[in-house]
Amino acid sequence: MEKTDKEEQIPEEAPLEAEVTEEAEESVEQEASEKQTADEIEQLLAEEEPVEEVEAEEEPLEEEEKKTRFWQRRKEEGQEFVEERIYTIPLGKAWVRPHKKRAPRAMQIIKDFITRHMKMDMRAEIAEERGEMPRLIITNDVNEKLWKRSIEKPPRKIRVRAAKDNEGNVTVFLAEGE
Repeated sequence: MEKTDKEEQIPEEAPLEAEVTEEAEESVEQEASEKQTADEIEQLLAEEEPVEEVEAEEEPLEEEEKKTRFWQRRKEEGQEFVEERIYTIPLGKAWVRPHKKRAPRAMQIIKDFITRHMKMDMRAEIAEERGEMPRLIITNDVNEKLWKRSIEKPPRKIRVRAAKDNEGNVTVFLAEGE
């Protein structure tokens, strides 16, 4: 019986070898076609590499430096501030609110105060006719100063510098020395 088992194994191995060689030939052909397509793709990428690198570099910059670009454009255009004032804004009324609503209320008090004292409301009527609304821009320094001690303990007052440009937009900076 051992001879028959060996005889049975030999014929079974022969077709397997034939199948393996056919599979090998197919895989070799596939690899060759893949290499050709890979070479074609590499050639296309080589032609387009500089464009893709520039685009890839611009995307993170836009996300990271949106605000700095705004100020760079403003400097390049040569826009100067028409009016600039320094205010001490009392934020004591924000402390009347519950603990978790004080800092947002303080930010709203700053916006209302600047809108009222820089006369943005009057300009809004004129700007609506033109189709442009003036913007109130609060810098990160003011925001960080307000939120420095968390949402529960905003400062009792804050000293800011408000500057209005030609278009009526008002930018609020932290006052010097703060």
